[in-house]
Amino acid sequence: QVQLVESGGDSVQAGGSLRLSCAVFGNQYSMYYSMGWFRQAPGKDHEGVAAIGADGSTTYAQSVKDRFTISRDNNKNTLYLEMRSLKPEDTAMYYCAADSRWMTAIQALSRMANEFYYRGQGTQVTVSS
Repeated sequence: QVQLVESGGDSVQAGGSLRLSCAVFGNQYSMYYSMGWFRQAPGKDHEGVAAIGADGSTTYAQSVKDRFTISRDNNKNTLYLEMRSLKPEDTAMYYCAADSRWMTAIQALSRMANEFYYRGQGTQVTVSS
């Protein structure tokens, strides 16, 4: 069993930065799963934001490319999302997700919101103009 616990969400001004963390509790191989972050804004569908494939590849949604960076520290069993130059449209609940199936980052980005087996409870990010 794998448990994901997000933290780091906050209210910030546009142009600000945040780092989200996702602590991973589970078996010794869980940090090598396909993993990523997706978000959901009020009244909108889930959107895959950033993903790390089981092969270590990374990819991003076009809306956050060059502003967000996903990384994982296997020694700390933690997945991160560095967010810079935040915009009001980044306001959403951000979720960490993981799946034991082997996927590339591109596959993970499109599948995580609806198919990933493990997901956290979310952390709120609010960006004001």
